[in-house]
Amino acid sequence: MYHKTIGYKWFSVFNHIFLITMAILCVLPLIHVLAVSFSGKAAASANIINLLPVDFTLDAYEKTLTNPQFTQALFNSFYRTVLGTFIAMSVTIFAGYALSKEFKSRNYYMWFLVFTMLFSGGLVPNYILISNLNMIDTVWALVLPGALSVFNLILLMNFFRTIPISLEEAARIDGAGFFKILFKIYLPLSMPGIATVALFTMVGHWNSWFDGLIYMMKAENYPLATFLQTIVVQQDMSKISADPSLLENLSQRTVQAAQIFIGALPILLVYPFLQKYFVKGIVLGSVKE
Repeated sequence: MYHKTIGYKWFSVFNHIFLITMAILCVLPLIHVLAVSFSGKAAASANIINLLPVDFTLDAYEKTLTNPQFTQALFNSFYRTVLGTFIAMSVTIFAGYALSKEFKSRNYYMWFLVFTMLFSGGLVPNYILISNLNMIDTVWALVLPGALSVFNLILLMNFFRTIPISLEEAARIDGAGFFKILFKIYLPLSMPGIATVALFTMVGHWNSWFDGLIYMMKAENYPLATFLQTIVVQQDMSKISADPSLLENLSQRTVQAAQIFIGALPILLVYPFLQKYFVKGIVLGSVKE
């Protein structure tokens, strides 16, 4: 229990003020982007929009959602995220469960995996490998190279090691095998760790743009993050077809703001459902090796 001293009360007040301020600073840019996306062409071109829309209109979203290049990129990102998360979680769960046990040569496997966190083959060898495996312009180039994150593996492995060994021993006495123990005991008791790793994986796939830029030769295969990086950051419109009426009736800034907000929306919707597991998963997965 905390002693409600004067110093503690002042610390609590300043702590809350600091955290609220940081939260507001994180939310304000998103609110500004949302306001721009709902504003008219004249207001966006004049750059007079702050946190509220000016000349409210839904035209930017209508044009964005009817743009075949954008909807295809959105589908590519959903497909990549679902497939990549499933593969990554499967590999991480099985590897984490195996490495959470004590067996001969376990330390060698762990040192080998940790070594890959510090050193990699480099971009050019990775590209040559992906090319020789005929995975260029396929979703496998986006999901297989990063299927195993050593950081997530260590996090989940440490979470498995917090589960009492007596539960597994009782299940073994009753005749349960490794797979049944994993699915009936470890996974239900490890939901905070699994949810945390799943969130890391989903956000990583959804926000990744560089691998799509180097491994996808055709613009129709771009995931959404790569699509947005191409037209918003690089402002390269050569790889997409632009509707002339869009440029006539709308500001390019409002359309880009709508695309950015739609791109951020899925993660904003998923995070609240996993938030209750997030802190617990990080803490319990990082205190034991």
